[in-house]
Order: sequence, then structure tokens, then C-alpha cells
Amino acid sequence: MAKEKEECIFCKIARKEIPAEIVYESENFIAFPDVNPKTKGHTLIIPKKHYENLVEMPDILGNELIETIKKVAEIRFKQGADGFNIVVNTGEAAGQIVMHAHIHILPRKKKEKIQFPCDTENNV
Repeated sequence: MAKEKEECIFCKIARKEIPAEIVYESENFIAFPDVNPKTKGHTLIIPKKHYENLVEMPDILGNELIETIKKVAEIRFKQGADGFNIVVNTGEAAGQIVMHAHIHILPRKKKEKIQFPCDTENNV
């Protein structure tokens, strides 16, 4: 596990060994743009400490995580977003590629042509 942390790209970003545009930072979390954005402003929120997924993350970090999500959303709203999706892929079967817990914040515009399985307009 120690070698995994050493090689983890998100750990390197959290340690600031790899440059990233920091959108928001708290004591235990850091937010930065996704390198392959699905929407304008697509942002990743990661814990600074390595956890493979949200299930491994201690419950005590929950409030700070929600606060971080809200802060990032506020930033994106000020930049013109009309709404946002929160996406969490947990495990390879769910599409998790980087095995470091992370949350996708996807700012949305009313007329945008991106679709998720949970979009109510398409699930009637």
C-alpha cells in the first residue's frame, strides 16, 4: 500500500509534487479541474490522504467533504453554471480509474447535451 501511495497521481497532486490549478482547498481536501473534462468547469475533489474510495474514508471527514462540495459548487455557480451533478465512481466495475477516492463536480447549463442515467427528463 505504501508504494501505491507513492505512485498515486492524486496523492502527488495533494502533496503538490505535480502542479494543478487549485480551485479550492480545505484542511483535508483539495479540488482541481479534471484533465479530461466532461463539462466546462468539471472539478475533482479528493482527500489529501490516500483512501482507495469513499467507503474507506473515515466518517469524521463527511461534514468537511460536504462543505467542500458546496464551496466548489458556489465557485462554479458564480462562473455561470445553472446546476451541477455529483458523480462518484467506486470500484472498477463502476468506472473508477484512479484508485484514490474522488468526487466529480460537473457544472451544468440548462441547454447542455450531456446525459446521465439519473436525468429525470429522460427517465419518464
